[in-house]
Amino acid sequence: MSRTAKALATGCALLALQACTTLGPDYEEPTVDWLQTWETDLYGQTLSTSGESDDLSFWWSALNDPVLNELIATARTENPTLRLAGLSVLESRAVLGVASGLQYPQVQRASGSWARSDSWPTEGDNSGDRSDLNAYNAGFDVAWEADFWGKYRRGVESADAAFFASVTNQQNAQVLLAAQVAQAYFAWRTTARLIDIAKENAALQERSLDITTKLYESGQSAELDVQQARTQYLATLSSIPNFEISLQQIANALAILLGREPGNIPELEGVPATLPSLNPIFIDAYPAALLMRRPDVRTAAWTVAAQSAQIGVAKADLYPSISLFGTIGWSGNSLDATNDTLTTGFGPSFTWNLFNYDRIENQVRIQDVRLQQTIEAYQLTVLAAASEIDNAAISVVKTRDQQELLATALEAAERSLVLSTKRYQEGYSDFQRVLTAQQSRAARSSAYVANQGEHISSVIDFYKALGGGWKPATADDLVPAELRQIMEERTDWDGMLDDPAPVPAQ
Repeated sequence: MSRTAKALATGCALLALQACTTLGPDYEEPTVDWLQTWETDLYGQTLSTSGESDDLSFWWSALNDPVLNELIATARTENPTLRLAGLSVLESRAVLGVASGLQYPQVQRASGSWARSDSWPTEGDNSGDRSDLNAYNAGFDVAWEADFWGKYRRGVESADAAFFASVTNQQNAQVLLAAQVAQAYFAWRTTARLIDIAKENAALQERSLDITTKLYESGQSAELDVQQARTQYLATLSSIPNFEISLQQIANALAILLGREPGNIPELEGVPATLPSLNPIFIDAYPAALLMRRPDVRTAAWTVAAQSAQIGVAKADLYPSISLFGTIGWSGNSLDATNDTLTTGFGPSFTWNLFNYDRIENQVRIQDVRLQQTIEAYQLTVLAAASEIDNAAISVVKTRDQQELLATALEAAERSLVLSTKRYQEGYSDFQRVLTAQQSRAARSSAYVANQGEHISSVIDFYKALGGGWKPATADDLVPAELRQIMEERTDWDGMLDDPAPVPAQ
């Protein structure tokens, strides 16, 4: 058998052997023991399972607010944090390409050189005559470490899981962004409504101040009534600047979410200073199923998968490395007395780090404990997600119950103010009852509006807790077209920037 045939046979044998062994554990998603029996008691009170779709991708559309729809659509294209998450997807996709490329010949090197030398004798009859020599060579080397122990396969597995983790992380960024925009928008409307309520109360108190002033000037009441009325009126007016500060701060926070400079939110102009009454939530699914589909839970699971494969990568260093190498070279010069030469070489190589002084074993242990850490982090993520659902559910139920009580209390406070003011004007009671009624009306009206805002916030939190608000990302969702063009001009992306993000298995 020729040397070439023997080398080819050796290569084929290595190719066959490398598919035989893959070190390290195969990934299994961690189990959550309590999840099968967990069911929040508040679920039936919070949701109505009437056969409606449980697609939560655009949950905010159920609020029937065109301004909110526009704000969230803008944030999805302009938010800096979401862009960073999209760029991370591109980065992890490139890292996956690097890991995949390591399965092929790791060394592919071409080399060549040319040199010319000239010489002149300085003595004898040939002094001044010049002689020259041209020398040249070219070569190509290739080396490939056979993936006998599955080191590179595990590396691809880890990079693939990390890529999917980046995709679900981008989905989670969508979930958080939609909730943040909705929270800021309704917080702004709640604060604007509280300003209106404070102005309404101030107007009522100003009328009382006018009444007490006229009665005092006519000698029908004491100056104390005037001063008490003025104190309450000015105190109410003094609360308005704090609300206005909060209003501007909320608007600035919303501007950041939209990727804009402070104050640039024309969408808020003309928004009514009232709060909507929300319809019941219709979801035809149960919390345990929705919980495991949350993007942050999926990210934690993919992180476990990525780390699990790293154990196999580390274990492969405990065993010998078997490689194939090949080289071909050509060299020559301009002397007639010598011939050009062609050299070739091909064969296997064997390396084994026998005396590693437990360094490699400890690297395996490091990867193993990191795997356990990611498993514990996964369990913690699931627990936190379940707690978030339960917390949001109780808040939705109880703020809704409060609304009815506060509405009744506000009606009573308004009626009390009317009666006490009339009795004071008619001289049947003192002004203290009017002050008390005004204070009660101001407190009840503010509490009613604040609770409205809390109820809306709880509903938004509930949708967020269920993992709603994301959709599969297109290329434009990951990176805007103008930014992709800049990156393409800077670097050859080979069309990678135009690929949408895949949807990982749930």
